[in-house]
Amino acid sequence: MSEPHADLTFRTLEPGDEGADATLLRGWLEGLSRGFHDSRNDDAEFDRWRKHAGRDGAVLRGAWPAARVADGTLPVGTFASWAGELNVGGGRTLGLHMISDVTVAPTHRRQGLLRRLMTEDLDHAVAQGRPVAALTATEGSIYGRFGFGPAVRGRRVEIDTGARFGLRDLDDPGSLEMVEPTEAWPHVREVFGRHLQATRGAVSRPSFYEMFLTGEYDWDKGAPDKMLRAVLHLDATGSVDGYALFKHNGDHRKDAAVELVDLAADTTSSYLRLWRFVADIDLVEKVRWGRSPLLGTLDLALVDPRVVTTTALHDTLWVRVLDLPVALEARPWNADGDVVLDVDDALGHTSGRWRVTTSGGAATVRRTEDAADVRLSAETLGQLYLGDVDAADLAVAGRVTGAGADAFAAMADGGPTPWCTTGF
Repeated sequence: MSEPHADLTFRTLEPGDEGADATLLRGWLEGLSRGFHDSRNDDAEFDRWRKHAGRDGAVLRGAWPAARVADGTLPVGTFASWAGELNVGGGRTLGLHMISDVTVAPTHRRQGLLRRLMTEDLDHAVAQGRPVAALTATEGSIYGRFGFGPAVRGRRVEIDTGARFGLRDLDDPGSLEMVEPTEAWPHVREVFGRHLQATRGAVSRPSFYEMFLTGEYDWDKGAPDKMLRAVLHLDATGSVDGYALFKHNGDHRKDAAVELVDLAADTTSSYLRLWRFVADIDLVEKVRWGRSPLLGTLDLALVDPRVVTTTALHDTLWVRVLDLPVALEARPWNADGDVVLDVDDALGHTSGRWRVTTSGGAATVRRTEDAADVRLSAETLGQLYLGDVDAADLAVAGRVTGAGADAFAAMADGGPTPWCTTGF
């Protein structure tokens, strides 16, 4: 019997390494574009991609087939990862292993290629001391078997900003200033940094966000984004404490709408003032946003909540626990208790029994040989980790079992609901 993948060469590349083979890097990027049905990249696009991937310290993994007809530079599998941050609640952030750009060519599916790339990459994450991994998924059936669970959900919404739109009492001492996106960028970066520290489920942004949020380049259009606009909110002292980035869809006669690209603010009043601005934009009576929380401040501040229509509900972040004691001790807990978890982890990172003791909102976690009170999979643990779903609900679905399921649910369940506006 032939050795699996004997006809493939596995390589690890670092775009930030000036000595990296540019031909293989170009091939890797083209393999990625082919996998996601994107167009081929010219020299300028390759240079942009390499610059930003290098800034992130990305590690690229790939599998190259033996050349027979093609020139052998395009891989049949791609995989990228880099270090980031995740807000786990309670004002705590953890080091995050961020995974993206995962493809397998149709010629090499169901041959264990993704398992090999994933296993090697997660082993690398553990060696780097990253306790949690995360990714955003294009398909919902792939990553559960690797221990990832959909841990944060969000909505795409359409908001009627016509005569029905109105906010309850809004007392804002600040002011607004429209600026060019490039002028806004330093403030966007700082405000989002504070949003990251304050928001459970928030994830640090890769370097390419600068390119998109300044209008420098729109990867989908292959050109600068000339439609992007920016507004800043200034507090009573003149300091920037919020921003909104948006664009008009370009049609003034039919289906005229504003697409909200990004919005963050330090305070409730600045957040709602920015929404009031967006709602007041001339020649449109609807705003669309793809990164709305499940139930946000805007929903609760509206006079008529029915001006918000949810057009899609989707998972925005999949989480995988790698270092169980570090990860569970970092997150907040809702009630005092003591249970032994038995975790089923096919990749072995969190397998076994763990005693979780919570007191005063904090946990201590140790390995144990004691009998299990609760049984769950690594996938379920990832889905529970940020509190988007309750352990009690997963128990009803048969995914959290054992005599201690109710006690564990009381310990683990509790807000706030996570929210992630970072796509990668």
